[in-house]
Amino acid sequence: MCLSIPMCVEAVTGLMARCQALGIERQVSLILLEHDPPAVGDYVMVHLGQAMQKVAEEEARRAWQLYAQIMAELGTPLAGEPFAASTDD
Repeated sequence: MCLSIPMCVEAVTGLMARCQALGIERQVSLILLEHDPPAVGDYVMVHLGQAMQKVAEEEARRAWQLYAQIMAELGTPLAGEPFAASTDD
């Protein structure tokens, strides 16, 4: 099974983006989204360093809620809050 995680785009340079989730930044390839590239502030699903698709913030939020629930049930809670800067819940 493959798992992708939602990350927020913080900067775009050509076909690369600096993305963030849980306080961790990664350089992510946008090659698969070259015909509809994300902008700063957009959310993308990332798998193995590749942005697979753009998603709405609400979809990203729901994914992180599910991941947090799974990890808590496994006894390993997530270290951090993906939407800590957000003022709405």
